[in-house]
Order: sequence, then C-alpha cells, then structure tokens
Amino acid sequence: MPIRLAIFGAGRIGQVHARNAAAHPSVEVAYLVDPVASPGRDTLATEIGARVVDADAAFADDRIDGVVVASSTDTHADLVARAADAGKAVFCEKPISLDFAKTEALAERVRNAGIPCMLGFQRRYDASFRAVRDRIASGAAGRLEHLMMQSRDPAPPPASYVRTSGGMFRDTAIHDMDMARFLLDEEIASVYAVGSCLISKEIGAAGDIDTLMIVLKTRSGRLAQVTNCRRGPMGYDQRLEALCSEEVLWVENRPQTTMRTARPEGAWAAAPMNYFIERFAQAYRDEMNAFAEMVETGSRPLADLTDGLEAQRLVEAAIESHRTGLPIEFAPDWRPQ
Repeated sequence: MPIRLAIFGAGRIGQVHARNAAAHPSVEVAYLVDPVASPGRDTLATEIGARVVDADAAFADDRIDGVVVASSTDTHADLVARAADAGKAVFCEKPISLDFAKTEALAERVRNAGIPCMLGFQRRYDASFRAVRDRIASGAAGRLEHLMMQSRDPAPPPASYVRTSGGMFRDTAIHDMDMARFLLDEEIASVYAVGSCLISKEIGAAGDIDTLMIVLKTRSGRLAQVTNCRRGPMGYDQRLEALCSEEVLWVENRPQTTMRTARPEGAWAAAPMNYFIERFAQAYRDEMNAFAEMVETGSRPLADLTDGLEAQRLVEAAIESHRTGLPIEFAPDWRPQ
C-alpha cells in the first residue's frame, strides 16, 4: 500500500514539497489543501494527481498516513495540533508558531500523542552541510572552535510577507540557529544580536529589520557568528566556514554552472543559484524522502520537533538581545518574557 499524504499549502514551498512527495515511488499525494482558489493551486493538484479539499475532509480520512504542513506560518500550529489529535505523522515547515508559548505547548501535545514529527530544516539534508557535520563528527577536522555562517537573500521581500512571516529572526535566522546547533552539538550559553534596517524602508515601516548579526557562545567557550541580510548584491549568498583545531572547512555558494570565462582583462564565473528553492533543490528532495521513510519505518529524521523548538528558543533569545542591547544568558530553562 502506498503512503498516503495530504499537502497543506500550494504556495512556493508547498509546491516544492508536493512535487517531491508525488515523485516518491511509495507515496500517493491524496489531497491538496489550500483555501485560496487559484489557477496555480488547481494546476498543481492536476499535476500531482491530488484532490483539492478542505482541512476537515483531509483529517477525516482514516487512510491518510501523514500531512505536510507548508501553508502560511500562522496556520502551522493549528494544523499540527489537528494532526496530533488524528494520529497522523507530520512534516512541518518552520517556525511551528510565532508564539513561543504556543510552540512549547504544541510540542508537549505532539509528544503525548506519540506521532512522528519532522521539521523543515532542509540544510541538514544538503550534501555540503552534512559533509561538514560528518567531518567534524568523525574527529578528522579536530575540535570545532569557531563557526561563521552568511545568509543573504537576493532582494528584500515585500512588506506584506514580513508582516505574516514572523520577521527576519523567526523567518530567516532560525535556519542558522538550527545549523549552529547541528554543527556545534553543545549547549549554548549566551546569545547576542544586533540589527538594523539599512535596505528597505518598507520593511522598517512594518516593524522589522533587514540586516543582523548574531553571536552564540557555547558552554565550553566555542563561538558561532551568523550574518543575515535581506539583500545580497551578488545574488543568493549561502556560505559557511568552520574553523577546527586541525582543519578549516568551507561551504561556498553553488554557481548556476561550473563554466568559467577568462580574457586578458580578467576572469568570470557563473552567478550563484538564484534563491533557496534552486540552491537546496536536492536537499528538499532528500528531506521529503526522509519523511516518507519516517512514516513507513519509524526512522528518526535529522530534524524533529525538539530541534524546531530549540532553534526557535535561540531565535527568541536573539530577539530579546536585539531589543535590550544586551547579551542573553541562555540556560536550558530560559524562556522569552
């Protein structure tokens, strides 16, 4: 019997997950749920062979094995809660909720329900980032001492997106917080964040920032430095440097092609991949394959609900640091005020 899934959300990331799920040989995408009627939604449903239904119909079907929550951020928590109550496996895009208390309560609800739950941190499934993790874990690189990550978008999003996404910290920096946890593999002791609005007046008017830096310090004193920006003049910019005691490990931008051009006046390489959908295309495929495996065999994903909760807790500490201008002493019992 195939694994039967319901996909919630027919927007940009929902389309990625829907197509990847439908391409899996053991998966049937039975339902596509999105309350916004559009030609794109209907075309996607036809392409993947899914019926367009409402949420009630999807959750009422006992034959559904799992749900993929890729709808707008403000709907995630309610859909995950309904999946827990219905006993369905869940894949949920980050963040779980813009309200941390609600996120924490939902995590407990999911644990009590005993359903498998996977969080959408696709960088964990990227071959380059995983190679860094594996190299450090093997001991070959020596002890990781200093981690630097740069994440810059090609251009700022519209203010309408900013108002519903949770802002730059919860929308963008959460990926870097998760990757810091993934690579450092040690409790964080302090979080310090500074930010400005340097690029988009519209983003500033919406109450958000477009440029930020975060410094994390672990219990043993190791450091991670994160740079986020809503504009990269060179295009999508996604790089990492891990300074270890024996080696330095890099993840560079992935170019659109590997062709290089040279003339007497200089040399040129292709531009980076356009944006995260293109850059992490294979990671998204591997991530959805891992979800199907989790549903079928019960295997543990690389990012579960606890990882989502802890990445968001770090983000909330960064928001508090930015607000106060002070570093946050980050203990296991720290919670936002």
